[in-house]
Amino acid sequence: MVDPVQHPVNRPLRPLPALVFASRWLQLPLYLGLIATQGVYVVHFLVELWHLIEAAFGNKEALEALVSAIGYKSNVPITSLNETVIMLVVLALIDVVMISNLLIMVIIGGYETFVSRLDLEGHRDQPEWLSHVNASVLKVKLALSIIGISSIHLLKTFINADNYTDKVLIAQTVIHAVFLLSAMAIAYTDKLMSSEH
Repeated sequence: MVDPVQHPVNRPLRPLPALVFASRWLQLPLYLGLIATQGVYVVHFLVELWHLIEAAFGNKEALEALVSAIGYKSNVPITSLNETVIMLVVLALIDVVMISNLLIMVIIGGYETFVSRLDLEGHRDQPEWLSHVNASVLKVKLALSIIGISSIHLLKTFINADNYTDKVLIAQTVIHAVFLLSAMAIAYTDKLMSSEH
């Protein structure tokens, strides 16, 4: 069946609509800034990983840098890596990776959705989720990523609970619960909207 409505291809836009449509390119510096931020996270990850490797071989300065970075405090001096310090460092590294994944979703998905097509169809490295990305899918994926990041932070806090007040522990738990409820609300709203279509 032939579509009765023929849409002209490459019809030039009137000046005002052309300006409004071209304004989407103002977001390009924002995405380039997020790419630079991704680079900062990579450097941070590599520095922390290097400190962990050095501390594993007995480097005291690297151990002190790690303990300071994770905010771990103990009643006894920390002279070597222990299980708690390793776990907190690994969680911090996982946290960096998850935030980096979040950045990739925002950069690629946001650019594809709001600025311009990337024309990755058929490319062997095209992310699976990009083939069906839209603003709603992006919101749900971002909400789930934020919950994952919040979970890591909450786990780090519970492992290091002696260094936090009860008020901080309760506040972080409540904030995590709010993130969960928000993600469920976003997913439910998206389901309702997609079922209407």
